[in-house]
Amino acid sequence: MQQLNVVICGFDHYENIDVNPSYEVPEALVRDGIGEPSDVDDPLHDANVSINTVALPVSFANAWPTLLETLDATRPDIVIATGLKHAAHSVAMERCATNLMNAARPDADNALPRFEPIIKDGPAAYWTRLPLRAIINDFARDGIPATLSSDAGTFVCNSLFYQLLHWTATQDRVLAGFVSFPPINGGSRLQNGLDLRQQVRAGRDVVRETVRYYLQPSSGDILIA
Repeated sequence: MQQLNVVICGFDHYENIDVNPSYEVPEALVRDGIGEPSDVDDPLHDANVSINTVALPVSFANAWPTLLETLDATRPDIVIATGLKHAAHSVAMERCATNLMNAARPDADNALPRFEPIIKDGPAAYWTRLPLRAIINDFARDGIPATLSSDAGTFVCNSLFYQLLHWTATQDRVLAGFVSFPPINGGSRLQNGLDLRQQVRAGRDVVRETVRYYLQPSSGDILIA
């Protein structure tokens, strides 16, 4: 049986959000695990999955260094970063991270970068390394509203996503990507969102399908365009 280490991270606080799914979903997955294999042919039978989580500050300067400390300590095979899209009604699988910081509001450190690169002379963008097609298919089976998102914006979520994929490009074999959750129904002052149980199930689907893809890669599981 193959040992696989998974890190799933989120953010520790968002303004006007009472219950933060990018904190609650990782915590639930660490506490409750990802469930049993679906049948005798499920690749999950061949893996012992260990999940670690870390809550990050909504900070351009400190989010990535905080995550990197956990990556160095755990040496993961899979890294799933999560964040919050305030106006969303569904779970968004992010396809692309762009090399741009352009904040419309200050971050937790009161930083307000405008039209600045995340990494000077870095690539313009990186594509996700998650099996989006397989994940979206799981969402459909589980009745989870979901969408494919072209990018994670230009605030801290995108900055973290870009630096994660920049780091991943230097590793022998690490799968990584970003999931944007909507607000939790009843957990914010906004009138959007999904039930927390649906969001936890979505996070579980993301981990399960990424583990399956890690063990048995298939081009059919990938969906970028």
